[in-house]
Amino acid sequence: MCRYGLATYKPHYACFNCRKTFKRRLFRDIKTGESGFEAKCPQCGELTADMGLDFESPKKDDLKKWKHIKSLYSVGITFHSCGCSGPGYIPNSKEKLIEYFDEIKKTYLKNMDFWRTRIEPSTKKEKEQDSNRNWSKLGQISSSYKKETVTNQEGLDYWHQKVKQIEEKINLVK
Repeated sequence: MCRYGLATYKPHYACFNCRKTFKRRLFRDIKTGESGFEAKCPQCGELTADMGLDFESPKKDDLKKWKHIKSLYSVGITFHSCGCSGPGYIPNSKEKLIEYFDEIKKTYLKNMDFWRTRIEPSTKKEKEQDSNRNWSKLGQISSSYKKETVTNQEGLDYWHQKVKQIEEKINLVK
């Protein structure tokens, strides 16, 4: 049952030092006066990672899986969802994670190709046609694309930044 129903799931936190997980009460359930959002490991006192509602921890002695979970967390992949349908695809190995990011990078590069080849509209009619034809691409760059023209340089800058971010994630994993 979803946390919005009768049952409330508690977030799962992981301590990568101790290789242990803990559930923590929701902040709204904590009495006034108790400490804020920091979740510290009861064993070692270090900050723990908020892994989400659907996280299932590996066995304590499975060092390879713990290392992989830590690398997932370091690049922003966690197990957050409402508990009903799961968190989506989570790569189960370093190789699969790199493949996953490589596919995302390919998509970003294809988007850059669009902005390299797009002919910017110069008249009101061309702008309207561009808006009708390319609304999804324009909307990714600016929510006000109907009011103002999105330039090719803005699109290239946006996707260049996304490629840079995904490459940083790939480098963190390697």
